[in-house]
Amino acid sequence: MRATLIYGAGDVRVENVPDPKPAEPTDAIVRVLRACICGSDLWPYGSRPATEKGDRIGHEFLGVVEDLGSEVSGLAPGDVVVAPFAYADNTCEYCRAGLHTSCPHGGFFGAGGVDGGQGEAVRVPFAQGTLVKLPVGEDDALLPSLVTLSDVFPTGHHCAVTAGVGPGSVVTVIGDGAVGLSAVLAAKRLGAERIILMGRHADRTSLGREFGATDVVAERGDEGIARVRELTGGFGTPAVLECVGTLTTLETALAVVRDGGTVSRVGAPQYAEVPFGFPAFGRNITLTGGIAPVRAYLEELLPDVLDGVVEPGRVFDRTVGLADVPDGYRAMAAREALKVLVRP
Repeated sequence: MRATLIYGAGDVRVENVPDPKPAEPTDAIVRVLRACICGSDLWPYGSRPATEKGDRIGHEFLGVVEDLGSEVSGLAPGDVVVAPFAYADNTCEYCRAGLHTSCPHGGFFGAGGVDGGQGEAVRVPFAQGTLVKLPVGEDDALLPSLVTLSDVFPTGHHCAVTAGVGPGSVVTVIGDGAVGLSAVLAAKRLGAERIILMGRHADRTSLGREFGATDVVAERGDEGIARVRELTGGFGTPAVLECVGTLTTLETALAVVRDGGTVSRVGAPQYAEVPFGFPAFGRNITLTGGIAPVRAYLEELLPDVLDGVVEPGRVFDRTVGLADVPDGYRAMAAREALKVLVRP
């Protein structure tokens, strides 16, 4: 079968690899119907050292069950399923607490020798605990929105939930990428009354307004901070959703949060130290967030996607076949595409 491998910065290739087969009785083989390129995939695409052997990449996909290990129940060949980007047994203490990304038996697709999602098929470990069955057909019009449940939409939701967003909330969202826009959509779904979106790409912030943003701040740095404070009577917002992952955006988040407020960060951090010393301590700021336990949120989010209450699939502005995945990476890295959908 064909699958995407990364060999180094800017070097993504689609090559033939062995067909996946169940290695454990808890495995499933899923034929991929839709996959996508994640913003976090762009970090290795921009900086990975070159190697002679490529590694599988991609962690967002949905597909059809083709084969099942002997210990998997509740699923059958032909079922359409979505896979969270982290597989987990869904039975351990961490999973029962809703923290599937800490499952001692779990891991991540495209890492540790586990298949990546940007291919024709994937071996899914702990399939019974990981996969969620979808009541749709193989070419349903909802598939673009449903595949966002593998990562980007629940990640935006996790950011909003951990920041305490609820009915009547006033929120700042930093970042107009797919995660930031998903955070806007999630905050609106949770009942936020005012959502300030900090982003400078007009096509993306326009979608942000359609998702629920009430204000857009295109300025950056000190000018952007001043503008948010101007919009909030000088105080900032009680909740800030940091959806980029750079030190600059975290510093902005800490500058625009209201005293006593909460900053939640879900952008994969590209920094080693957090500027969270006495100024934040003195202002009683809470810093939270982290990698999203997607599996914990799927039963809550799925009905609204199926009913069309939310349409997170609108973040896709380019669709490619598997052979053109390398160009999809190039387009996202060059900011020519917001998020790329893959149809193997």
